[in-house]
Amino acid sequence: MEEGNHSEATEFILSGLTDHPELQAPLFVLFLLIYVITVVWNGGMVLLITTDARLHTPMYFFLSNLSFCDLCYSSVISPTMLQNFLPERNSISYTACAVQMFLTIFLADVECLLLAVMAYDRYVAICNPLLYTVTMSRQRCNQMVSGVCAVGLVDALILICFTFRLSFCRSNLIRHFYCDISALMALSCSDTRTNEIVLFVSMCYTVVISVVTILLSYVCIISTILQIHSVEGQCKAFSTCASHLCAVVIFYGALLFMYFRPTSSYSMDTDKITSVFYTLVIPMLNPLIYSLRNREVKDVLRKAMNKFLTNS
Repeated sequence: MEEGNHSEATEFILSGLTDHPELQAPLFVLFLLIYVITVVWNGGMVLLITTDARLHTPMYFFLSNLSFCDLCYSSVISPTMLQNFLPERNSISYTACAVQMFLTIFLADVECLLLAVMAYDRYVAICNPLLYTVTMSRQRCNQMVSGVCAVGLVDALILICFTFRLSFCRSNLIRHFYCDISALMALSCSDTRTNEIVLFVSMCYTVVISVVTILLSYVCIISTILQIHSVEGQCKAFSTCASHLCAVVIFYGALLFMYFRPTSSYSMDTDKITSVFYTLVIPMLNPLIYSLRNREVKDVLRKAMNKFLTNS
């Protein structure tokens, strides 16, 4: 659809990650490999936690939900991105674009809030260990995950409603590799000031609640750890939340850079690279971070591999 054509868009064209033809094939192989690793690692993590009774604890319950969220998140983005590397017209229907945007917003919110819930879980485990079983009962854990999903659902519905009430009559070329809300708003010939405010409030609401919860939890955790007299006890206490802290730093670092950097430093190429990192690379890294730094997960994984090889 050319500039100046004022008919409404019925489909969109995704520009993809790069315009250089010589990079299409190697990037296709790279991101296909990333997606396969993501599916195997996250799917394996969910399977291990579900089937092994030793991992039926609140911490691993939240980890299995995080892995499932990462698996879904990557599956929403990766197929469209991989299709963009093929020598075809990379179109996506109006409805499919709306569905993809809804799912990416919902899953991003869920991951963001799940990391906060996991920080609270570590706070209770370290600061109030005697009350941990009561405070983090299975019912309470289910309620927390349900609450996280409800917040993500409401937020995604609000943003989708505001975005798709806009008119898209200038161009149907989305300069991104998926239906990103900011890239789509840039195509609108309507006034987007209200949408920008709603998006900013939504991001602040979700991120601020999560970050404040995480910071307060870790302030209390660090304070409690410092009161432990033995160095061995301090290391043991800190090791229980080191993986989570690493995942938090990577995820929120990318998210804050993506949405809260100065507008003067904004560029579409930088935006795409950052999007690749937090939509595709982080879902691949999360199970790796937790499995490499967690003795229980490594033990269960090792026994599962030995059992598989023995049966084979």
